[in-house]
Amino acid sequence: VQLQAYGGGLVQAGGFLRLSCAASGIIFSRSRSEWYRQAPGEQRELVAALTNDDNTHYAEFAKGRFTISRDNAKNMVYLAMNNLKPEDTAIYYCNAYSLVTYINYWGQGTQVTVSS
Repeated sequence: VQLQAYGGGLVQAGGFLRLSCAASGIIFSRSRSEWYRQAPGEQRELVAALTNDDNTHYAEFAKGRFTISRDNAKNMVYLAMNNLKPEDTAIYYCNAYSLVTYINYWGQGTQVTVSS
């Protein structure tokens, strides 16, 4: 199983980025999909989650600004991030908990840097 997050970059405060997570060996529609982030010197924290039956959960800082979604046909998970702030600067990771194997899988992160 491989997860690959991409789409990060450098953006100005107030800007937009959409992160993508591609998977092989796991079906997102049969998983709980999550985005986490880790800033330098900080612990990894949950950003957003999407269940297999399309329920979503967002961290307080993400509510109203970030949207997690899934494209079943492409087997992709996305994180759309609006109104980015410098404090959103972190490495963002996608995660999938398979409801078939009951194993948690992590992808490589993608760096998001928001300049003020």
